[in-house]
Amino acid sequence: MNPSFYYDGHYLNVANQVKAYLNDQADFLSAGTVRSTRAAGDALEGMVANVFDTFLQDSCKEYSKEFARRAMADLAFLDSEDFYTVVDVKTHRADTEFNMPNLTSVERISRFYESEKNVFSLLMIKYGVENLKVTVTDVTFAPIEFLDWSCLTLGALGWGQIQIKNSNNIQINHGYSRKAWMLRLCNLLTDTFYPREILKIEERIARFEEIRQFWISKPD
Repeated sequence: MNPSFYYDGHYLNVANQVKAYLNDQADFLSAGTVRSTRAAGDALEGMVANVFDTFLQDSCKEYSKEFARRAMADLAFLDSEDFYTVVDVKTHRADTEFNMPNLTSVERISRFYESEKNVFSLLMIKYGVENLKVTVTDVTFAPIEFLDWSCLTLGALGWGQIQIKNSNNIQINHGYSRKAWMLRLCNLLTDTFYPREILKIEERIARFEEIRQFWISKPD
């Protein structure tokens, strides 16, 4: 069974409400914080967290916004069909040239998705700043399996990190199959990513074998 909140398109309305709400807020940046993407991002995330459950309306049975900084989620809710969604909130300032945020580790998402009742979603808030005015230009809210692999990549950290290639270009495949998305992840890892990492490790081993021989030849 797929969660109707996502597969019937209700999540799209939530994204629109988040955008409208944020653009209706009074200016919250000061002359001292306007240059800080961290300050703007934290403020946007905090404002959304305070009201996000109201946008879910009858779809929400339980809601939480209290998580540790390194947790998988910034927000979470249990919907009316008992699907548990964790939401990773990201912000992207449109005038920055490079933004390639981590979403989650491949090992963590594989464990989390062992339960068909779990959903990992991205809430990406794209905004611009003029003087002290923040204008939200786009909000993307979708489960990770709706993110097209053309806009994702894998980073070499731990088991591997799923990353957005470019926050200016996020492609959504509404209603995409979780099974198909996870199988694509497995194929990328086993056919391309891990073999490439093995080659890197072999090169490093060879390099430090040379260094060892260099130091073996040295006098004490």
